[in-house]
Amino acid sequence: MAQTTNRFFDEVARLMNDAAGVASGVRREFDTLFRTQAERILSDLDVVKREEFEAVKDMARLAREENEALKARIAALEAKIAGAGDRGQSNLF
Repeated sequence: MAQTTNRFFDEVARLMNDAAGVASGVRREFDTLFRTQAERILSDLDVVKREEFEAVKDMARLAREENEALKARIAALEAKIAGAGDRGQSNLF
């Protein structure tokens, strides 16, 4: 009887192990299907990828910095012109 009980528990353990393997496979299949569907939907919506967004954000930051530098340069040149105009001469060229 002990031998039969052990075999019964061995079979139950094997079935549970197989069931866990099947459940894991189903989970992977579901994840793959879900990810594929999500990518298709996002592609249809024309959503920007994170990498592209970050690249454009960096470009905008650099453009703002360049704009600020050019504003400062223009202000300095205007101040120089204003100072030269007060003295009646132009040192621009």
